[in-house]
Parts: sequence; structure tokens; C-alpha cells
Amino acid sequence: MKRSFQLIMPKVETFNRKQVLQNATEVFHKKGYNGTSMQDLVDATNLNRSSIYNSFGSKLGMFMEVLSHYQSVAKNNIGKETIQAQNASDTIRSIFEMYLKDIITDADRKGCLIVNCKSEMANQEPLIKSFMEQNQEQMLAVFEDLVHNGQMEKIFNENQTASQYALYLYSAIQGFRMTGILNNNEEELRNLINTVLKVLH
Repeated sequence: MKRSFQLIMPKVETFNRKQVLQNATEVFHKKGYNGTSMQDLVDATNLNRSSIYNSFGSKLGMFMEVLSHYQSVAKNNIGKETIQAQNASDTIRSIFEMYLKDIITDADRKGCLIVNCKSEMANQEPLIKSFMEQNQEQMLAVFEDLVHNGQMEKIFNENQTASQYALYLYSAIQGFRMTGILNNNEEELRNLINTVLKVLH
């Protein structure tokens, strides 16, 4: 007896995944993870629920992709902002200036999605906590490398190790983003950047 076999073709997405992630980012950024419903995501992405589940697995699955997308965009922006920096000090200042620009142009005072998520979800969801830890390690490595170079070039003091200063800068960035939610006074924030950098010189 002959057996018939049906060839099962993989499902092809008929939507622009990058655009969907951008739209989902906006709603997660505005409402937070817990405040965002599946209906919010349906409305924001113009996908039905089954398409969201089929493509992302769950609300958490979509959120994890949103975080990765947001992180990737931030890294690209840092690269663009720092490409013309002359030394380690200028590079670090450029990173703060990039965040300052975000704060000043953030009419809704949403803050940083990753920083906001850390305070909301890092201790509630293991996947998110793991993402946050990896993101922190990457940022610390960037700052440690910059500080080390600055110390080698005699631009920065050696009162603390590069690792210690890296943690200081990372913490300063986190606080800077949180401060910017309620205070977008450019002069005051620039003074804050100067104060942070003075510690290194």
C-alpha cells in the first residue's frame, strides 16, 4: 500500500519584524512590562494574537526580543557618537552626551527602557535578570577598557583601578538616566556630567 506524505512548509512571516519590534518597544517603553497587555501589543503592532504567539512565543518572548533590539540600537548609537572622540575622556563624555540628548528630546519622560526594566522586572523574571546581567557585564567591560586606556595615556588618575572606575561610571549612567526622567534641565545635567568626569581626572 502506497503511503502519501505531505510536505510541511515552514511558516513565512508576512510582516516587517523590525517595524513590529519598534512598535512593540514604544508600548513597552511607555507602559512597562507589567502594564502592557496583549491587546496593547495587538493594537501597537497590527498583528493578531495568534501571529504574536506564533512568531514570538509569548508576551515575554516578544519583550526579550524588544530588549535585544533596544540594546542593539543603543550600541549602534554609541558607536556613532564616539567615532570622532580623540581620547578616552572624550569618548566617555560622548556617551553621556548621547544620553543627555535622549533625555532632552524625550517629551514623554519615559527614561531608558533597560534601566526602567531593571527596577521593574530584574528580580521577578530569570530571563530578564540574565539579560540585565549580560548587559551590565558588557557595559562594564567597555568602561573598564576606556578607563584603562585613559590611565595608560595619563589622562585619568590611578586613585582607583580601571575596574572600580568602570563600576562608578556604569552606576553614574544608571543614575543619570533615572535623574533625567524628572529633570531635563540641560545646564544642570551638563554640570552633572562634568562632576562625574572630574572624579577620573
